Amino acid sequence: MEIDISRFNSALQQSTAELLSRKSKKGYWEGCLASSALSTATAVVALELVHRHYLNKNEKPPFDYNLVEQGIDWLAKNVNPDGGWGDTTLNLSNLSTTALCWSAFYVVQNGQTKYPELVFNAEKWIKQHAGRIEPHILVPSIITRYGNDRTFSAPILMMCAIAGRLGNNGWKWVPQLPFELAALPQKFYAAVKMPVVSYALPALVAIGQARYSNLPSGNIFQKIFRSLARERTFELIKKIQPFSGGYLEAVPLTSFVTMALASCGQAEHPVVKDAVKFITSSARKDGSWAIDTNLAVWLTTLSINAICDAKQTQDIPISRDDVSFLFKWILNQQYRDSHQYTGAPPGGWAWTNLSGGVPDADDTAGALLALNRLMTRVSDSKQESSGGFINPIKSAINGINWLINLQNKDGGIPTFCRGWGHLPFDRSGADLTAHAIRAIISWLPFLPPQDAQRLEKPLKKAVDFLLTSQSPKGYWQPLWFGNQYERYDRNLTYGTSRVLISLQHLLRFEGERAAKAGEKAVNWLINCQNKDGSWGGFANSPPSIEETAWAVESLARVAMVPFCEQELRETIVEATIIGTNWLIEKVESGEWTKPSPIGFYFANLWYYEELYPLIFTVSALKAVQPVLKTIKKTK
Repeated sequence: MEIDISRFNSALQQSTAELLSRKSKKGYWEGCLASSALSTATAVVALELVHRHYLNKNEKPPFDYNLVEQGIDWLAKNVNPDGGWGDTTLNLSNLSTTALCWSAFYVVQNGQTKYPELVFNAEKWIKQHAGRIEPHILVPSIITRYGNDRTFSAPILMMCAIAGRLGNNGWKWVPQLPFELAALPQKFYAAVKMPVVSYALPALVAIGQARYSNLPSGNIFQKIFRSLARERTFELIKKIQPFSGGYLEAVPLTSFVTMALASCGQAEHPVVKDAVKFITSSARKDGSWAIDTNLAVWLTTLSINAICDAKQTQDIPISRDDVSFLFKWILNQQYRDSHQYTGAPPGGWAWTNLSGGVPDADDTAGALLALNRLMTRVSDSKQESSGGFINPIKSAINGINWLINLQNKDGGIPTFCRGWGHLPFDRSGADLTAHAIRAIISWLPFLPPQDAQRLEKPLKKAVDFLLTSQSPKGYWQPLWFGNQYERYDRNLTYGTSRVLISLQHLLRFEGERAAKAGEKAVNWLINCQNKDGSWGGFANSPPSIEETAWAVESLARVAMVPFCEQELRETIVEATIIGTNWLIEKVESGEWTKPSPIGFYFANLWYYEELYPLIFTVSALKAVQPVLKTIKKTK
């Protein structure tokens, strides 16, 4: 199997040009997140409750009610053929989103009367997948989906209770979240084992308050403790509410907080007022809402790391002015103060440049890699910014220290907070850990010897985590990307490919052990390749541009690393070529820009991003370039 070099070059040039053209007028990449049925359902209910409050007072609501009606109409137009809803228009129907949309039609004034057949079909879908719509059957089905994590099951059940879908005494089915724990100093949060993940603190407080208000505890000591904690926790969620009004810039989380407070007589609370401004300003013209405003920092660093290959930084299709701007822009997105939301120390980066962002491991690693790749193109070691001068080496050290301070006892890197690992989205992640290793090692040549030396121990610990967490079958499971066709929603192709990209760094610390792990992972990945050269999230799964690009990039990179016998290397190169040809065909046909719902957001919410297939295709084709040169030399 061979690659037509002219076709390859044309595909690389076309995909790179298209990615560059998607840069916003602001000078960086913002992208466009999928419209979300889940976000739309939660937004319309939040606004409906606030609207009712003002109407009951004979006062004018602070927003146009057309937003609610347009949202309900959008949900009606975008129901799946089976009567249910998925998180996005490309997702399969699931119980959580269908229950939320079903509830929304009951909450909104004319929802059920305007769309009676749709409501009937939704109830039919829920009966088919949960057993019945009665609360004693429906509630356990929803809770089972999330296990011990109440981050999402509690707000879903709260919205069902508000809609009257859980019977006359519906609040008894809503878990009582211990909002009073939020009154404790932040350093104790991990120790008390919060029932929600670290980023969901506002939901813990608001939903806990709503449940307590609508159905108080009979325990006198709990009543006293919770009564004493009410005002303090209200003050807390106001304190951590960002300037935009949107917690994490996320419509679902902000909407859940809004409806919770409105349901317990707090519709005019300052938190609600600012949240409503965020929700209304986030509405799209078609009546829908996305799960978040944008992923600007994440998309910009991914785009830079795709276009600027690590070994070819002097030959990139970006002008010096653009390089300088992007370099300064990324430096300016670094947090230089402790974050009031999570208590994270200075040094990290968030996924967005907006006020609702929170520093996290993946975006910090991505920013460090992007800065590293741009630095050789920037003439000055100090870049002027609105706040004075920023030393990139110092910023990199701060970012690296931030990642190291995040490291869990098991050696892995979690997303936001250290030590919250008892719930799924707070545990160490193979994808995050591999990304952090690559980012830190990329900066070692630029660091003072004493700084580089002290990083050896945490790096070795991180490598050990990756080698220990590998499945016996050879794959790694990621945290932040999924596949809706896999039994447990896991995207094993993503997890495995992200670790394989860091294989050369693993070999540095654990030569023989890492080589064996690499061989096992490569064999697993190649065995998952479809006959046409593509990949899905696991063996024999429907393919996507993103998943094929991830696999091609990782195999192309390991093909350049001497870790295996020649026979396996030839197999790797062959699989890479077949996958590359599949990508080339998709670029030529125009199908390569079609995104797939492979993104996992907070609380396992699915999303897709229109820039992902572009970014990952460019990354893959760039990685294949040196492989083709090696093949040519061999011949």
